[in-house]
Amino acid sequence: MADQISYADFERVDIRVGTVVEAQPFPEARKPAIKLVIDFGPEIGLKKSSAQITVHYTPDTLVGRQVLGVVNFPPRQIGPFMSECLTLGFADAEDAIVLARPDTAVPNGQKLI
Repeated sequence: MADQISYADFERVDIRVGTVVEAQPFPEARKPAIKLVIDFGPEIGLKKSSAQITVHYTPDTLVGRQVLGVVNFPPRQIGPFMSECLTLGFADAEDAIVLARPDTAVPNGQKLI
């Protein structure tokens, strides 16, 4: 069982929905990855993310797709790329990442509650 946290701890993690507006291969990454630009709506704006999602996705299948991301982590340098948010997903049976996303479109920037 996972460690328990308080609801206040959960509220500090800012998880928002956004739409991928750009996606490019990231061959410089140590592990296969795709560079994303995600539109998190007018309050948050555009944020960049590096995601190790190459098993199930290609850049052209990602543009226009809504995803969930943590938008209040500090930026992280990944090789020559500055990642500004953490794109969320789950590992499948072979440990390849499947993106977390809403099953119905919602406005960009909506916070997970």
